[in-house]
Amino acid sequence: MRAIVVMDQTAGTAGMKLVERPEPQAAINDVVVEVHAAGFTWDELTWPPTWTNRQDRDRAPSIPGHELAGVVTALGYGTTGLSVGQRVFGLTDWYRDGTLGEYIAVEARNLAPLPGDVDFTVGASLPMPGLTAWQGLFQHGRLQSGQSVLVHGAAGVVGSMVTQLARENGAYVIGTGRAAHREAALDFGAQEFVDLENDALEDIGGVDLVFDVFGGEIAKRSAGVIRKGGTLVTIAGPTEARPTEGLSVDFVVESDRSQLGEIVQRVRGGRLRTNIGTIAPLDEAVAAFNAPERRSGKTIIRVRP
Repeated sequence: MRAIVVMDQTAGTAGMKLVERPEPQAAINDVVVEVHAAGFTWDELTWPPTWTNRQDRDRAPSIPGHELAGVVTALGYGTTGLSVGQRVFGLTDWYRDGTLGEYIAVEARNLAPLPGDVDFTVGASLPMPGLTAWQGLFQHGRLQSGQSVLVHGAAGVVGSMVTQLARENGAYVIGTGRAAHREAALDFGAQEFVDLENDALEDIGGVDLVFDVFGGEIAKRSAGVIRKGGTLVTIAGPTEARPTEGLSVDFVVESDRSQLGEIVQRVRGGRLRTNIGTIAPLDEAVAAFNAPERRSGKTIIRVRP
């Protein structure tokens, strides 16, 4: 099969190559999926699991990518809940070869059914940002209707999902970002916008929850605008920032079939939009990931036409 591989961590995306690799086989509780569309997260080549296995042994060359939509072609021994020919989407294991290839072997529990009226491209754009937003807001942030939420990077891939889900849940949403992102953030549902380059973050008053994607100084400053007993949720790694008598939670997203189902139903009902930027075929994936200018939205690789 054709697949994108990486061999040299120092080379980053410039070291990606399109090569021939053996087709994967389904282990116990696995399925093999014919990949139709795949997502790639811009910084995943800096993640240790891209380069080492769970025993910390080198596993390069590895196939990156952890989001997919496709069709099940084979079942491993003991696999239940899915069937050959079924359309699926999901978030794959960090430590195994990923989705930027024509086939992938993945644990069945990491996949959910993809309804026939949802395009594979849309399906592949949902798992990472959708699950990150869902888990950050509802599992870790325990968001309640009527609360206020400050969403950093509200026009971004994750932030736009956070904004929409928070609004749907009855929250008052304040988005942040650069001035050029104001209209996009408001379009995704933010009711106010803070330009982090020109506005004073501290002027927004108190909020119940901050969803942080930046870390560093922004996270520290954000803790100061959270009401007493509120929560700072971040995906940018551990932070020393903590709201008064409140919680700071940093987390890594996990696959969850039932949550994927909730997310895709909102897409079908028109209540949730994905934030797709570039769509490129597998032959042009390396060029797409090495574009000279920073592109907004998520890059999706269409593995099959």
